[in-house]
This record gives sequence, structure tokens and C-alpha cells, in this order.
Amino acid sequence: MYDRLTASLAETDSLISDAVNNEVARQAEGLELIASENFVSEAVLEAMGSVFTNKYAEGYPKKRYYGGCEFVDVVEGAAIDRAKRIFGAEHANVQPHSGAQANMAVLLTALQHGDTILGMNLSHGGHLTHGHPLNFSGINYKVADYGVSPETERIDFEELQRIAEEHKPKLIICGASAYPRIIDFKRIAEIARSINARVMADIAHIAGLVATGLHPSPIEHADFVTTTTHKTLRGPRGGLILCRERDAKEIDKKVFPGVQGGPLVHIIAAKAVAFGEALRNDFKDYQSQVLANAKVLAGELQRAGFRIVSGGTDNHLVLVDVFSGGKGITGKVAEKALEAAGITVNKNTIPFDTNSPFVTSGIRLGTPALTTRGMKEAEMRDVASLIAAVLRDPESEEVRRRTKRAVTELAARFPLYAKRLKRDQPESQAVGAD
Repeated sequence: MYDRLTASLAETDSLISDAVNNEVARQAEGLELIASENFVSEAVLEAMGSVFTNKYAEGYPKKRYYGGCEFVDVVEGAAIDRAKRIFGAEHANVQPHSGAQANMAVLLTALQHGDTILGMNLSHGGHLTHGHPLNFSGINYKVADYGVSPETERIDFEELQRIAEEHKPKLIICGASAYPRIIDFKRIAEIARSINARVMADIAHIAGLVATGLHPSPIEHADFVTTTTHKTLRGPRGGLILCRERDAKEIDKKVFPGVQGGPLVHIIAAKAVAFGEALRNDFKDYQSQVLANAKVLAGELQRAGFRIVSGGTDNHLVLVDVFSGGKGITGKVAEKALEAAGITVNKNTIPFDTNSPFVTSGIRLGTPALTTRGMKEAEMRDVASLIAAVLRDPESEEVRRRTKRAVTELAARFPLYAKRLKRDQPESQAVGAD
């Protein structure tokens, strides 16, 4: 048994070991432009792979249902304190396994089954957990939705006010997964107060920008703020809830035992590490570069003839209309063609899309991951040129090969996880040990 505990992954399971090594190579040798993805530090990876994965710790610091939690309390306490410092929040719960579970805990706190919520339409940039009919939010609550103006492709606050007055939701949800503009949390809070509703701000995509003051913060305006920790915040995959002290007890109860059991202590340790990184001065420099890179990427693609939804971007995200009313290609075709050339993006619906969510008229691009690698404006111009070449001729094998060579050369100038690359190791087809 002890020999099995000390064996390496390569010795124990060559199939999974090869998959890990191949994924390291894929990330290192390609260009990652999915707006919801980023690259964590080696320190965050180390915390995620720590022995805290062995520990059960149901409950909260100093109030556990298991013994042996003194060091668990250290890392969870650090994560809580650092999250509160980053965002200026009165209370933080760092236990949610995901943004979806963070949102679920808030809805259970703020609402009764069957109450009405008002969230941003998914096809206009919202999120599944903001009221989609197939999600718990749409299954358990009545849903009204708001969206963007057809003329500006920005949130129509007058229409939002009208819808709120008509449907009288108990909770207004703001925040988005594909909205490239500043969100006016103050105005949304004013609308909510006018109808005696509460506000949940989901800042999963923009948390890093909010943390550094480069996007307005919802903390003073919203009753609840939720986020993932793995996008612009550049931490491990997980969730976070911020709220006022008056709601702290109920939020904590809804997370545990409401929607979760034992916390993932190794992930909480990694969150603490990432929050510590976010408190450093260079984190704001990083976020500033994320914004600069996104503006250059959007501008260059616009100059190349592609329509940018809303005409540009205020954050890390660029939404590109590749369909152009039937004159171009679908998002699905664009995603596959770019992936074959070593550029990873995701197809995405655009406001008033005429294609299905499985096909889409757009692609969503983001600059956090490439910025983490050290790329700046000059590289964004190169990236935009590579993307444009593929989108103009998505079926050309020659264009794909030429673009992939250029991608490999560009990626090599900005090494990622260099010590983890093991390209000389052959792929295996079966598990190496039973």
C-alpha cells in the first residue's frame, strides 16, 4: 500500500499521465482566447495538489464537525480575510465549489420557491443561473428577463425599469457572461429599490477588474455579490460569495448545509494563494494590460472588416459577429476552424441572434490568458491578423497550416509551464497499472 501511495502518476496511470502532459502542451503551444479561462500560477497549482484534498472539514472556522481542522482553519481564514480586503466586503464565504452553487445559495437566501427573479437574457449576454428555464434558477422561480437595445447592443435601462415595474421581481440579477461593456450597478440598484427588490451582482467575468478598481464595484450597491475565482481573478476553479454582515448567517447556512457538504479544502487553499496574488501591486498592472489588449484586439478585428458587437469593449471580452446577417460564417464553423489552427475560442450567441445556441452567429474572445503569458498590444495585433486570416477562409487547409506555424512561433516566445512540458513522452492507450 505504501508503495502505491508514493508512486508517481506516470507510474500509476499512464493514460491519465499522458493526458495531463498533452494538455500542458496544448495550453503552452496554442493561443487561449476563451474569455472565461486563465492560467494560474505554479503556487496556485501547488496548493490545489496539496494534502488538504485528504481532509473533511464540514462547517466553518472554529465551528467544525470534524477534528483535526486547525490548519484548515488557517487557510480558510486567510482566504476569507483576503477576499474581504480585495473587494471591501463585510462578509465572504469561500466555500462554494462553483459560481453556479454560489448563485444557488444566494437565491435560496433571498427568495422563496416560486418568487419572481429578473435576470439578463442568456442570448444577450446573461448566464444560465440567471433564470434559464433548464437551470435550477428557471425551474424553481418565475423568471422575467431584460436585455440590450437593438440600436446600441448595450443594456437598455429604461426598458429594465419598465420590466421591473411590470413583473415586480423579488430579486434583480445583474452581471453577464458575454457583455463587453461597463455595467452600471448603481442604476440597477436604484431600479431595484424603486420596486422594493434586492440585487445580486454576478461578477464572475469581471472580478479581477472590479478588484483593482478598473470596473465599478457592486459592493456598495448590491445585497449579494457572487463570482467565480478562475477567470480574471486568476485563481482555481471555484466560487465566492460576498455580502453584508446582516445576511452572513443565512448565506453561510445556505452554502453549508444548504447546497454543499464538506468543502474542498485544497481549492480553498488555492483561493487563498490567488487572493494573496490579487492583493499585490502588479495585479493591477496585469488587469490594466488585459483591458488594453482587449481594446487593441477589438479594434484590429474591426479594421479587418468584422463587426464587433456594441462597437467595442470596456472589459476583457470581445464579441465578434462572424455571421453578418448570413454573409459570413457561423460561430460553430469559426470555432472549429480556429481550433484547427491552434487558436481556442468559443462560439457564442449575439443579441437578437437568428441562429441556434448550438450554431450561433458569433464568437467570444478574451484577453486574460494571453495577458498572463506576457503578451501586449503588439502581440494582439498579430493575433487579430491570424484570426482574420482563418475567418476569411475557414476551409483552407493551407491557411490553417500557415496560421498554426505562426501560432506555435508566437507561443514559444511566451513560455507557459515550461518545467511541466514533457513532449518526449509517448502517448499511451491504456492505464499503466491496475
